Amino acid sequence: MKRFLYLSIAGLMITACSSGGDEPEVKNSAPTTPGLTAPDDNKLCLNTSVVFEWKPATDVNNDAITYQLQVAKDNQFTQIIKTEDIQGLSKSIDLEKNTAYYWRVKSTDSKGLFSAYSSTFKFYTSGDAVINHLPFVPELVAPTQNVVLNTSTTTLKWNATDVDATDVLTYDIYFGTSANPTTKIKENSTSKSFDVTLESSKEYHWKIVVKDNKGGETTGQIWKFKTN
Repeated sequence: MKRFLYLSIAGLMITACSSGGDEPEVKNSAPTTPGLTAPDDNKLCLNTSVVFEWKPATDVNNDAITYQLQVAKDNQFTQIIKTEDIQGLSKSIDLEKNTAYYWRVKSTDSKGLFSAYSSTFKFYTSGDAVINHLPFVPELVAPTQNVVLNTSTTTLKWNATDVDATDVLTYDIYFGTSANPTTKIKENSTSKSFDVTLESSKEYHWKIVVKDNKGGETTGQIWKFKTN
């Protein structure tokens, strides 16, 4: 009887010790995307020592967060002039005079997971006795890059801005099947959209040259899409 009692107690102890199991592993999640604060989008910075500021990201795992700041001379970030990892929420960088810049920030936690980049802000640095600033690089609206369309017509749409608020912008539209479109299908348009007719099974390329009324102009990148 005693032997049976001892065995029963031992069995209960083993059961009690094993019932809890291992603690479940907490899944790590990437931090949120930070929001940009300063310099404001489409701003003219009078000082070439520019202070970049952004809002803090959050992390559900309470991991430490590092921010990566990128500054470029084009809105596709193929001409990056500065990439820096920062612990805080601001960074001062000395830049060139009379130059358009584009910047963005992403967050990374201590386990290596990172957010998407923030939206891109753009600004101009002032130059010595500069009367006119060039327009910013035009931004694609539609059709989206590399999309495949099942239609015989579409509307090309873009956006463009100029730090000189009183400048009047017009647009030259280049469009065709060549990888570097040279056919100008519209000149000095005041609209930021244009309807085009398409053929099936083609790859189309297009770009916008944005011009201000003081002789300044900026050529955008080449965008493309296909038709079925």
